[in-house]
Amino acid sequence: MSGVFAHTARPALLAAGRADGLRRFVEHSAVTRRVVRRFVPGESLASAMDIVAALCDSGRHISIDYLGENVTDADDAAATVRAYLDLVDALGSRVDVARQGVRPLEVSVKLSALGQALKRDGEKIALDNARAICERAAAVGVWVTVDAEDHTTTDSTLSISGDLRVDFPWLGTALQAYLVRTVGDCRDLADARVRLCKGAYDEPASVAHRGAHAITDSYLRCLRVLMDGRGYPMVASHDPAIIAAAPRYADESGRGVDDFEYQMLYGIRDDEQRRLAGAGSRVRVYVPFGTQWYGYFMRRLAERPANLGFFLRALRHRA
Repeated sequence: MSGVFAHTARPALLAAGRADGLRRFVEHSAVTRRVVRRFVPGESLASAMDIVAALCDSGRHISIDYLGENVTDADDAAATVRAYLDLVDALGSRVDVARQGVRPLEVSVKLSALGQALKRDGEKIALDNARAICERAAAVGVWVTVDAEDHTTTDSTLSISGDLRVDFPWLGTALQAYLVRTVGDCRDLADARVRLCKGAYDEPASVAHRGAHAITDSYLRCLRVLMDGRGYPMVASHDPAIIAAAPRYADESGRGVDDFEYQMLYGIRDDEQRRLAGAGSRVRVYVPFGTQWYGYFMRRLAERPANLGFFLRALRHRA
C-alpha cells in the first residue's frame, strides 16, 4: 500500500463511509450501483444463492454476510436475525447434515447488527440473537463466524464469542492483525477456529499498527501463533507475501493442506482464488449481500489502491 494512499486516500474513504449525505448520493446513483456489483453481487437472498451455486461449482467454500451494522433499534436487530435464519435455511438445503469436518458453507455475522450497540442490555441481546442463529446453523450443518468491527467492540465481541463457543465449539471468530493486542488474542484462541485478517477500520496509533510493513509483520506473527495451536486458522488476506507464507508455516507446524484455509473477498483476486483451489488448497470466499452495502463498499475501496483504481476507471467508462 503506497504511503500517499495509506495516509491520504484511505482515511478519506473510511470517513466517507460514515457520511450520510454521500451515502445517499452513492446509493441512488445508477452508475455507482452497477460498479458495486464487483464487490457486492446482489441485494436479495436469491441473488446471493446464485453466487453460492457458482462458487461451489468452482470448488470453493463460502462465507455469506448479510450486510448491516451498528443497529440502534431492537426491532431492526430482530429483523436481521430473521434474515439470517432465512439465509441459514437456504444454505442448509445444499448441505449434507451427516458430513463431518470442515463445513463448506457458513454465515458471517456482525454483532453490532444483532443489537450489541443498544444502550440497554445490548450485549445480552446480541448474545441471544447470535445464539438463535447458531442453533439454526447447527441443525442444518452450516458454520457461523463472528466478524470483527472497530477496536471499541473487541472486548465485547470476544466475550460474546467465548460464551457461544461453550455450546458451539466450531464457532469462528475474526481477529484483526493491525491491532496491537491481537497477537495475545491469537494465543488465547489458538485452539479455536480463527479468521485472521489485516483490518479494515481507521484505528488510532494508540491501539493499532499503522504502516503497511508493520501490519504485515504483525499478521505473520499472529499467523505463526495460530498455526502452532490446535485450532483451525483461516488466512483471510489477498497479500501475496502472506499467501506464500501460510503453507510454509503450516508445514513447519506439522499441518497439512486440509488443516487451514485461505479466505478472500468476493470480486478480489478471483484468478488467485481459482489457482489456489485448483492446486488443492481450501479457499473460502466471503460473499456479502443486502441493501446495506455502502459501508462495506467504502471499506473495500479503502483497502487497496487497485480497488479504488477499478472503481474510478469504471466510473469514467460508464460516464
